[in-house]
Amino acid sequence: MGVMTTLPNAPLARSPLLRAENLHLHFGGLTALAGITFDIYPGEILALIGPNGAGKTSALNCLNGFYRPQRGQIHFQDRDLVRTPTHQIPHLGIARTFQNIALYTGMTALDNLMAARHIQMKQSMLASMLYFGPAQREEVEHRRVIEEIIDFLEMEHIRKAVVGALPYGLRKRVELGRALALEPKLLLLDEPMAGMNVEEKEDMARFILDIHERRKMTIMLVEHDMGLVMDIAHRIVVLDFGVKIAEGTPDEIRHNPAVIKAYLGAAEHKTSGTGNSG
Repeated sequence: MGVMTTLPNAPLARSPLLRAENLHLHFGGLTALAGITFDIYPGEILALIGPNGAGKTSALNCLNGFYRPQRGQIHFQDRDLVRTPTHQIPHLGIARTFQNIALYTGMTALDNLMAARHIQMKQSMLASMLYFGPAQREEVEHRRVIEEIIDFLEMEHIRKAVVGALPYGLRKRVELGRALALEPKLLLLDEPMAGMNVEEKEDMARFILDIHERRKMTIMLVEHDMGLVMDIAHRIVVLDFGVKIAEGTPDEIRHNPAVIKAYLGAAEHKTSGTGNSG
């Protein structure tokens, strides 16, 4: 993709922020994940790649509690995510964007970001409604965070725009801003470049790199744009039919025979016209 010439600085910490171990996920007779294991280290950008139907989004859905694996463990800073209620996971410091944008389309960009900040509220609803001292200070802090995100993602010109009327690329930017509003320790990005034109992709890649470099945020992304993945990821995990077939640096993955075979096989399958979207 050519968005940068060097990889971002690699993290030094070797104790994982998140560990997913031996994850098994089945839907009836369909196997989505077959015993995959991977770690996410503090301060790194980890990419999860693979052909369509490989299990990438299923893995993300397990991390943020949308799916519960039938077997396996997921630990985030010593917290067992498999046993954690889904609504509590954002409070632990995990935020997520989606392949299909999930926003309040009838609300403005600003209101979408503020809605995310309300998850962080510590004061009671009554105190917030009456605007007592602590609630007032908390609201000021929420506004400060939101204004910083609007500036960071260059959203000033769309802050009052209704999200449903925005072009696709800008809606994806609002969704990224809403995830950042949670001030996560781990940011999960599900195909952040999907459906974008070249200019929109370059903007999104720049924002992801800035999030990592300036906010020191740990990022895991699922992405089909291999040029982007090779440019920005520290490490890459490759899935194929729910199985982890490779893990390593971009250079190691680029020359891995199993990865080459999986992608060539997927391309040939698609060319034959017998494949599905998975």
